[in-house]
Amino acid sequence: MAEPHDAIQTLQADAESARLNALYEYHVLDTLPTPSLDELTALAAEICQTPIALISLIDAERQWFKSRVGIAATETPRSVAFCAHAIQQTEVFVVKDALADQRFAHNPLVTQDPKIRFYAGMPLMTAEGFGLGTLCVIDYKPRNLSPKQLRGLETLSRQVMAQLELERHTTNLQNTKVEIQQLKQQFIEQDFFNQQELILLNLGNQLRNSLELNTILQTAVNEIRNLLKVDRCHFLWCMSDGDQLTSTITHEAKTPTLPSLLDDFSNQYGSFLTTTISNQALLKIDNVYANTQLTAEAQAELIRLGIISELVLPLKTNSGQLGAIVCSDGHGSRTWTDREVQLLQTVTEQLAVALDQAELLSRSRATALAAQTQAEYLVKALQKLQQTQAQLIQHEKMSSLGQLVAGVAHEINNPVNFISGNITYVASYVRDLMELLKLYQECYPTPESRIQAKADAIDLQFLTEDLPKLLASMEMGSDRIRQIVLSLRNFSRLDEADVKPVNIHEGIGNTLLILQSRIKATSKGRPIRIDREYGELPVVECYAGQINQVFMNILSNAIDAVDDCSDPIITIQTDVIHCPDFDASNEEQVACTPQVAIRIRDNGSGISDNVKQKLFDPFFTTKPVGKGTGLGLSISYQIVVEKHGGSLSCSSVLEQGTEFLLQIPIQLPTMPSRI
Repeated sequence: MAEPHDAIQTLQADAESARLNALYEYHVLDTLPTPSLDELTALAAEICQTPIALISLIDAERQWFKSRVGIAATETPRSVAFCAHAIQQTEVFVVKDALADQRFAHNPLVTQDPKIRFYAGMPLMTAEGFGLGTLCVIDYKPRNLSPKQLRGLETLSRQVMAQLELERHTTNLQNTKVEIQQLKQQFIEQDFFNQQELILLNLGNQLRNSLELNTILQTAVNEIRNLLKVDRCHFLWCMSDGDQLTSTITHEAKTPTLPSLLDDFSNQYGSFLTTTISNQALLKIDNVYANTQLTAEAQAELIRLGIISELVLPLKTNSGQLGAIVCSDGHGSRTWTDREVQLLQTVTEQLAVALDQAELLSRSRATALAAQTQAEYLVKALQKLQQTQAQLIQHEKMSSLGQLVAGVAHEINNPVNFISGNITYVASYVRDLMELLKLYQECYPTPESRIQAKADAIDLQFLTEDLPKLLASMEMGSDRIRQIVLSLRNFSRLDEADVKPVNIHEGIGNTLLILQSRIKATSKGRPIRIDREYGELPVVECYAGQINQVFMNILSNAIDAVDDCSDPIITIQTDVIHCPDFDASNEEQVACTPQVAIRIRDNGSGISDNVKQKLFDPFFTTKPVGKGTGLGLSISYQIVVEKHGGSLSCSSVLEQGTEFLLQIPIQLPTMPSRI
């Protein structure tokens, strides 16, 4: 928290800053003497009978004398000024004898020249209460003022303040008049400049938004006429006609009451303009009657057309085309300013660029069309290449996986056959031994002590009961391994031809067998119920290994979809789609091949429409990084549609589940490509 002394100093500093701002608003410091103020200063000296009288203004570091009587100095330091004390008062500040006053006894203005002994100063106060300075009187000897003199000093100080206020208002008024005049001139200049910028902006927009030449030229003549306030503005083309040049007005903007020069373009006027354009020389005619450079024929033609003043700016394109912008007026003499000429020169440059761009446009359109066609072809080729590359990678991975599965199945099959084949003999041997043991027990009901001890040690009764069960369990496990091995071999289909009639239900069953570990328990520990709603299907001619790959991809996604369900269910439904009876009289009917339909439906959370649109795109996946490549469904789509001439679609309802519908012809059609 600030100390009271610091707070007082802060308030004083703020007050002094406000006082100085008030003083500076009068713009009176360091100005020339003012006769009216000098008269008031002299009157103060006369009334108070003192040799010195001053109008003193207190600045930040000094006191400056606006008016003075009886002293040559123009200012003194504020630190020694009597007036610095007086401005802190509200009435006359009087020092009768400076040597007897402790505040001023050692002041250099007292001890040295001018050796002040007496001082009386009336503060010059603004209406807001700020002390700007004083009207003061000074003497070299001690004395005092009478009441009449004090009242006179107060009255004169108010007159001084009124005069300062008057001068301030006069100065402000003069400054305001100057500022208004300057602003008016700036406004006029800025308005013309803005109009110039506007026409250039409009033309620039035309160049950017349209390369239609007629639109650009008509906009140019309209905007120029509006800007320069002329009767006519037109654009000419100067073209070669054999060995001669001829000019033709193509675009015009004019006052509605004037006749159009498009219909009245005489040879004399055309010849006059053609000469100017071919020379590429600027032509300014302020007054046709006073221009000595015109021929008599040209002068007469301009007068006939009602043209008194005219400005012609030729242009030339990069391809050599000649033209010109012509502005004309018929109201009297007109001096074409450098700014107007500069504006029109800028416009002609813009038009020349427009002409060049229009010509380049016609040349580039064919090239752009060819380039666009080539780019589209390259984009499609790149997409096809990326898809083919992804398919080859996936196909190679599946082929390698199939070979690995077939090899492992073959290697497992041999020892399993050995075990399975010997279990039968082991079971027979065990039965014989058990029967022999039973005969021994019947013939020798009381065995020796050592035999009885061993029987008790091995729990003979339990062994004879459990051993047949153990052998039956081993036989069951062996059969299970054989089934798994057979499913792996059937899934890989490496021992069969590429295209072969296949039992679709067997392929689905083999796939489910491979996925059995995931079906038995989800990540939440819940088993997945598989509902099979199989119809009567014939054998289907297809690439069995690839169709199994499709089943694997779709069923794996279904298992992922129901991973969080409280009662996970996957339904597999199959049936045959027969074609309607073919009617030869119905031209709109298209013959079709019977197909099998496989619907794989889950009761998961479903798929949104946005995701469903991208479902079969290569590399698109909603699974976390490392959980999926985004190729499974894309490859499945290629296998079903391009490889087998079928269809693969998906329908889904959020929070209800998803269904994939796979349709393939029963008889494989001839396809143009192979994956």
